[in-house]
Amino acid sequence: MKGRVKNIFKVVVLVLVALLNTHPASGQDYLVGPGDVLSITVYDNDDLKTKVRVSSNGTIVMPLLGQVNVNKMTVSAITEKITRQLADGYIVNPQVNIFVDEFRSKKVVVLGNVRNPGLIELNGPTTFLELVSKVGGFDKDAGETATIKRVGNEKDNVIVINLVSLVKGGDLSQNIQINDEDTVYISGAGMCYVTGEVGTPGTYPCGEGATVLKLVTLAKGFTGKASKSGIDVVRMEGDKKTILEDVSLDTPVKHNDVIVVPESFF
Repeated sequence: MKGRVKNIFKVVVLVLVALLNTHPASGQDYLVGPGDVLSITVYDNDDLKTKVRVSSNGTIVMPLLGQVNVNKMTVSAITEKITRQLADGYIVNPQVNIFVDEFRSKKVVVLGNVRNPGLIELNGPTTFLELVSKVGGFDKDAGETATIKRVGNEKDNVIVINLVSLVKGGDLSQNIQINDEDTVYISGAGMCYVTGEVGTPGTYPCGEGATVLKLVTLAKGFTGKASKSGIDVVRMEGDKKTILEDVSLDTPVKHNDVIVVPESFF
């Protein structure tokens, strides 16, 4: 399993460029905010053509309409809003076209198991994998999940990304758009300890799907003296220690478990 987990994250380096070129999160998903410059045109109404920078309070000034709030709205949502307002007593069936002419700098914090964690400034729409590329990729101890803490209007949201599904399984729906002020955390791999009658006792990664048998295999298998029917798992949950006795080989294990393989007396 140790080699399999390492290979999963080596795959990142090999496929990252290909994934980045897919751009599953388009510029239409980008949330406009202060500092962005919008180019706005209205078909057959050249006097309404304008290029405007979004102010610090998230508004723009539009001919005929005056001040319009566009903060944290997508380009398509802004287009619909201005179209609706122009149609309300100003222009019959207005055809509005808007695009972001200049992107502001977004600030994102990346923490955890990446090569160069810290505060990152981004320009323009950026996906999760593009962000990972900008911080040098995952490090060798990266785990199987990433969490994104996203600032909301009333409360923060937490988004969980399954890195195995995204990277190995190719589930690009999880390659989401990164927003301004996101905090991204890349987890470390869970670790278990295998002791007793195994080839190489020690600490081994035990992520999702790990079992007693998989951990014993990582520890170079059973010795000739091992009792395969008397294995215990010592589990710490907070201050409480639980001993699972005589477990089967397909028993799931999790981070910080200790697998004890006893000697057979027969």
